[in-house]
Amino acid sequence: MVERELDDGTRIAQLLASEITGREAGPFADAAVTDADPDVEATPAGARAYDVTLGDVRVASVFVLPERVRVEFAVGLDAAKRAADDADLRARPSATTPPSLLVFVEDGAEAKRVLPAFRAALDAAREQYV
Repeated sequence: MVERELDDGTRIAQLLASEITGREAGPFADAAVTDADPDVEATPAGARAYDVTLGDVRVASVFVLPERVRVEFAVGLDAAKRAADDADLRARPSATTPPSLLVFVEDGAEAKRVLPAFRAALDAAREQYV
């Protein structure tokens, strides 16, 4: 039994990347982790670790903070927000241009719980761009 939560942002980002790329069938089969920075170091503001793409479409960017990960979704914002809310993840829109959705992954166990939000965003990207 695990006694302590995994709350290292870099490690959480690595787990999340493995969850996304480790699936050869289903909605994640054509998703990719791109522009990865293997030497990324967590910062309080968040350092970009990698993007999640579908073909040429950037679906999300993953940023590492010392104790968590911030995922910035670029497509499928409404659907990703509903999925994040259903998974009890902290999520909020970002007032940027273009708009984005921020979802926070606070520990390693949440790496699996954020997958439905990625699935929703990937499905939206397929409908809009592919």
